[in-house]
Amino acid sequence: MKATTAREKFLPAAGGMGLAIACLAAFAQTVLAASEPASAKGQAYPTKPIRLIVPFATGSTTDTLARVVGQKLAESWGQQVVVDNRPGAGGTLGTEIVAKASADGYTLLIAPGSHAINPSLYRKLPYDTVKDLTPVTLVASAPLLVVAHPSLAASSVKELIALAKARPGRIHYASGGSGTSSHLIMELFKSMAGIDLVHVPYKGGGTVLSAILSGEVQLTAGGMLVVMPQVKAGKLKALAVTGSRRSPAVPEVPTVAESGLPGFAASGWWGMFVPAGTSKAIITRLQRELARVLQAPDLRNRFAADGVEMAGTSPEEFGAFIRQEIATWAKVVKESGARVD
Repeated sequence: MKATTAREKFLPAAGGMGLAIACLAAFAQTVLAASEPASAKGQAYPTKPIRLIVPFATGSTTDTLARVVGQKLAESWGQQVVVDNRPGAGGTLGTEIVAKASADGYTLLIAPGSHAINPSLYRKLPYDTVKDLTPVTLVASAPLLVVAHPSLAASSVKELIALAKARPGRIHYASGGSGTSSHLIMELFKSMAGIDLVHVPYKGGGTVLSAILSGEVQLTAGGMLVVMPQVKAGKLKALAVTGSRRSPAVPEVPTVAESGLPGFAASGWWGMFVPAGTSKAIITRLQRELARVLQAPDLRNRFAADGVEMAGTSPEEFGAFIRQEIATWAKVVKESGARVD
């Protein structure tokens, strides 16, 4: 019996003409499949559950945003969005998982501003922040609030700068740890103001709050959710917000720039990323849906009291923002001497 070749197995048993027609048909199908518009492929996305990596523990602002936004996406697309917390090493462990995941749109990363600080803070990362991850959109941003112990003889940024120049190295500020946003934002403030403040790192926001309430340190830049209740209770005094404009959550508090240090602006932020190589069609569909859900009134109102503002920028805008942030914080990290090995 004649053995059937692999080629013959998939072709009809016919004469030369039949074989030629079959070959032409197969070729046509291949061409059609290859020429299928990318937009059509993007429209089919998603067809299965999505994994959303949070590189920090549950209960963090990053985690809260991920769960709320993830739920909105799930409701819109009819596909489950599974939030997967992978904390550790300043967010780099979870980020590495996404950087090395399949570029199919089913593994996403939501990361905070430390994402742009880590390239300078760590001697070597297990991924390339720019090359291995593609920005999708800026999800949200929030300024920090510079607060002082009531005993500090300064009630504005202008007064703080004057006091620090008169008493160099004698005013202490707290942060949640070396290399955190609260640390580096204050280091940027020091650099631009030309003053000498002493950094005292603590392990997390809870210990920072205890330290400033007790008068162990005189200053900190903290999240509004943590420090505003103490300001309202009269236990701390608010000097300024660190963003480029006043926060709707505390409209009576001026920015650092308008109250004594022109040109200063630095806020915390959160953004969505996918592995490099993800198709443009999928990125476009994901960004458009995120931009839509981030404008939902209930979502915006939920975070407004904490000073968090929803965004929804284009991938190109967010990419440019990331590159600028990396450059800005590289200089601050170098000047501060912060380093994590």
